[in-house]
Amino acid sequence: QVQLVESGGGLVQAGGSLRLSCAASGRFFSIKGMGWYRQAPAKQRELVAASGSGGMSNYADSVKGRFTISRDNARGTVYLQMDSLEPEDTAVYYCAAEVHGSTAYRDRDQYDYWGQGTQVTVSS
Repeated sequence: QVQLVESGGGLVQAGGSLRLSCAASGRFFSIKGMGWYRQAPAKQRELVAASGSGGMSNYADSVKGRFTISRDNARGTVYLQMDSLEPEDTAVYYCAAEVHGSTAYRDRDQYDYWGQGTQVTVSS
């Protein structure tokens, strides 16, 4: 089993930055890919960024050039650096991990474990 805990969310003005962290515990050494998803009110959960075990990454078109995903595998931690934030980025951000693959999965059904989420609010 793997447990994921997100941190770093909060309220920020448009144009500002936040850095989210997700710390894994339990059998975190079994983790292959990790990702960040977000869900705004009345919307489906969507991929923000994903990082595969082979070093590849994927980003949603809406965040390319503004957000960066990175990992510290020794600590079982994944980060999401968010710059040039926009009000449209307001959502609950979730960390996800999978233990079976080798790519940076976009499909949320590929992930085995999820965190509880952290709120990000961007004011205009």
